[in-house]
Amino acid sequence: MKKEVVLDIETQNTFADVENDYSKFRISVIGVYFYETDSYESFEEQELSQLWPRLEKADRIIGYNSIGFDLPIMNNYYAGDFLKFSNLDLLAEIKKALGFRLKLDDVAAACVGHRKSGHGLQAIEWWKQGEIEKIKEYCLNDVKVTKEVYEYGLKYQALAYLDNSGERKAIPVDFALKQEKVVPINLSMPF
Repeated sequence: MKKEVVLDIETQNTFADVENDYSKFRISVIGVYFYETDSYESFEEQELSQLWPRLEKADRIIGYNSIGFDLPIMNNYYAGDFLKFSNLDLLAEIKKALGFRLKLDDVAAACVGHRKSGHGLQAIEWWKQGEIEKIKEYCLNDVKVTKEVYEYGLKYQALAYLDNSGERKAIPVDFALKQEKVVPINLSMPF
């Protein structure tokens, strides 16, 4: 059984709030899909220590812009470096194939026929209003969309998008889990 996870984070603040300093970002919610248990779970900031051991045991962390956003911000709360974990950033793979970036929303619409349920700035407003359950729902929806796009790419070895003329274009990808020597990580375990 594969032990991959798909995740997405929502933050309490914007790039403008933190003056583009990743070390100042605060997490409101991390949404995660665990393939091992076929379950979606959300973790609030004060619950992150419960998530770390589970990520340490994962075969791979999958996300969309996870290398450029999620993982560096998660590192603010973690003793190690999530960027050193086995990971698959769907956006990085798209940029490698095309030479430019695409929104998850656009890739999802072309691949799986539906879009995300909103945008991250709305989640920050919900944070300010204390609407944590709305953030969790939104975040887990993003995780679901990311998972569906990942599975589409895994199955067809391609993703898709609509170019400026509305023509559907293929993006060749290889999402197969490479067999790497896995070194166990135990940074969250007591000594």
